[in-house]
Amino acid sequence: MIDFHNHVLPGLDDGSKTMEQTISMLNHAISQGITDVICTVHYQHPKMDGIEINLKIVNDSLQKVQKQIGEKINLHSGAEVFYLPNLLEIRRDPLTVFGHGKYMLIEFQTHQLPPNYDEELYKLVMSGTTPIIAHPERYKPIQDDINIIEKLIHSGCLMQIDAGSLIGHFGTNCKNTVIKLLKRNMVHFMGSDSHNDGKRNFCLESAVNICEKLIGDLTEKLVYDNPQKLLDGENIIPWEVLEEEPKSFIKKLFSR
Repeated sequence: MIDFHNHVLPGLDDGSKTMEQTISMLNHAISQGITDVICTVHYQHPKMDGIEINLKIVNDSLQKVQKQIGEKINLHSGAEVFYLPNLLEIRRDPLTVFGHGKYMLIEFQTHQLPPNYDEELYKLVMSGTTPIIAHPERYKPIQDDINIIEKLIHSGCLMQIDAGSLIGHFGTNCKNTVIKLLKRNMVHFMGSDSHNDGKRNFCLESAVNICEKLIGDLTEKLVYDNPQKLLDGENIIPWEVLEEEPKSFIKKLFSR
């Protein structure tokens, strides 16, 4: 499996604090059958104010970790970009994109989506960089209206869910939303979003087991096929979004 989205590099953001913690996290990942980790350090997030981050810093850290962990797992550099209306500008920074500029992982504030964000995402699509929305199931507006995701997919975006959401680490609303997304073919990647060697550790194995019961063999695309295509700079074509399951007569009565 390939873990796309985590904060395992030590001391670069709000993730792992020490090399020891990083090695502990990676050994846990190895025990689950994870062969590759795409490290996604926070980029231009408010919590990163005053912290310098660039591709050299990330690569230097990655190389030190790789030397410590050895060949048991492969590390790849990247970033999770906090949404600001400057995506077209920062796509020139190689740290912000994957696959030779073809993809960018983008996160938003939890409780609201900013004005005109969909227009900015579409501009990014038209520039040749596909936005990948990080953990959409954790955003309140999407929990309230899942059709937002359908519109974004139709405009050219892809979706990455957190494994912890499926397990229930972020609450009932989050878990229910991620199940709806999976059942409607609205998910293209799954990552751990791991931050430490405690409750926010790598957890792909457990989530994959649940995911297979919901969408079967498509699960492999989320944790292997699509992440590998991202690394290789290949095109990822989303499958057709399914219509929402109609409510039964009994459910309609109780929802009135």
